[in-house]
Amino acid sequence: MVFTSPSWVPSLPIDPPDTVSLDEFMTTEKYGRHPLAKSRNPFTCGLTGKTYTTSEVKQRVEFLARALAKRLDFAPNEGTEWDKVVALYSLNTIDYLPFTHAVHRLSGIVTPASAAYSAAEVEHQLRSSGARALFTCIPLLDTALKAAKAVGISHDRIFIMPVPGAAKTTPFATIDDLIEQGKSLPPLEPLRWVKGQGARQVAFLCYSSGTSGMPKAVMISHRNVIANIIQYATFDSVPRKKLGVDTQAVIGFLPFSHIYGLVVIAYGNTFRGDEVIVLPKYELQVFLEAVQKYKIEQLYVVPPIIIQLLRNEELCRKYDLSAVRCLYTGAAPLGAETVDEVKRQYPKWRVGQAYGMTETCTLVCSTSEFDIDVGSSGSLIPGVRAKIVDPTTGQEITEYNKTGELLVQGPSVVLGYLDNVKATAETFVWLDDGRWIRTGDEVLVRKAASGNEHFVIVDRIKELIKVKGHQVAPAELEAHLLTHPFVFDCAVIQVPDDRAGEVPKAFVVKSPDAAGQSDEDVARAICKHVEDHKARHKWIRGGVEFIDAVPKSPSGKILRRLLRDKEKQARKAKGAKL
Repeated sequence: MVFTSPSWVPSLPIDPPDTVSLDEFMTTEKYGRHPLAKSRNPFTCGLTGKTYTTSEVKQRVEFLARALAKRLDFAPNEGTEWDKVVALYSLNTIDYLPFTHAVHRLSGIVTPASAAYSAAEVEHQLRSSGARALFTCIPLLDTALKAAKAVGISHDRIFIMPVPGAAKTTPFATIDDLIEQGKSLPPLEPLRWVKGQGARQVAFLCYSSGTSGMPKAVMISHRNVIANIIQYATFDSVPRKKLGVDTQAVIGFLPFSHIYGLVVIAYGNTFRGDEVIVLPKYELQVFLEAVQKYKIEQLYVVPPIIIQLLRNEELCRKYDLSAVRCLYTGAAPLGAETVDEVKRQYPKWRVGQAYGMTETCTLVCSTSEFDIDVGSSGSLIPGVRAKIVDPTTGQEITEYNKTGELLVQGPSVVLGYLDNVKATAETFVWLDDGRWIRTGDEVLVRKAASGNEHFVIVDRIKELIKVKGHQVAPAELEAHLLTHPFVFDCAVIQVPDDRAGEVPKAFVVKSPDAAGQSDEDVARAICKHVEDHKARHKWIRGGVEFIDAVPKSPSGKILRRLLRDKEKQARKAKGAKL
């Protein structure tokens, strides 16, 4: 059974074009972009208020592209995109997306690296992507220089992205220096792309965190990004029309190096004429100040941020958050219990979720503000087809409320993994009805009160805990544990058990409410909290271990593999002693 969008979702207005670059698509109204003259300034610094109009951004992109062509010996229509790979290792700035436009104007590739990366991780990305130059920022410069030296990128190919509060003097050329240089250089020739080039040519090499090993380079074409922008804009056009929203201010603190921040927040919103209030990184008080000052209407967040908002209710009340209409979360499932707590604290907020992957160039399904099914990640966006299959037998699941692995087909499904034939073949599969991606996520489809089909993300298949034939989703237990006053943050993994095969174990960061209590009493209270509300096979039989912080990716995903490694080492050490 193939699932598609509900009947209320419009069809795509056009077939995503495959003859234009992402830069051209975003800077012309030909393909449905919100009129440039009526759009808000696309990016505004939430700390300084610095901003540029759409026409100023377009001009800066052109000047920057001219300077890059001169400095790096890149020509728009010479060589291949693989000769023009540029890495971007920076905190969020208002120049982040304009920089990507400039590289695409030259028919090059951008490979964004997480600002949380170590020198070794940046080195891996620079080496595996074949980056010829590196853009970074002062706060990350020391790490960037170590990585660049390891792969042989010379100092004349390292450039600086200005960020608020960082030193303004540097021996390296900045974006502004390059733009100033570009003003005196001759115009670049237009790109000469043939039909289908946008579907074949890589625009981004984004690195997927995966569940083990070093991140894999995901090859994302220009058309992949263009398609998801059109898909999201089409899906969201219905609620925006009902609400009378022409353009709005949204918050942009999630890393633009991550596919959620890059495509959904940065590209998706500016295509619709919105203004992204950019913060270099997340800090609660700075975030609240920006929401108040810029009258943010839509909050793009991840579950850990929501938990922090709930845990700091008194601080949040000091700020005027009345402009907020919608809280929109992704990157990890959000439990119904947490949504209930948000609604108690902020009854006027609509709380929606979305689901996507780097390998689907972001959105697969999303919540409409007028069709919310608490706990689900909404309905399929237009142009997406989905199947659910039994991960053991491969048989299609055709009934509601039965879990299986999600398979997805659509124009934003990416080209594959760079230099990794095995992983590409395992993940992107050809069936009788075309090419599909195996997501590795356990999901179910259910009918909402509206009658529409909604997708519920259960958990990663590899992370499900198998207790005496029952499957336990760590995300469900984590959502429940977070409702206990002693729990500030937590993660659940599977540990071996002689009788049950596997059982859940909780790693907990204690909240201030647990002060004065012994670890034994806190652990006992937490376990009882689960036993009072959950089925026996979901009880925390593996015990509770207290830690200082739960390891997470920059997008907020729990890195359970690190906790599993920690558990294995502890058990090995214990066994050696015995």
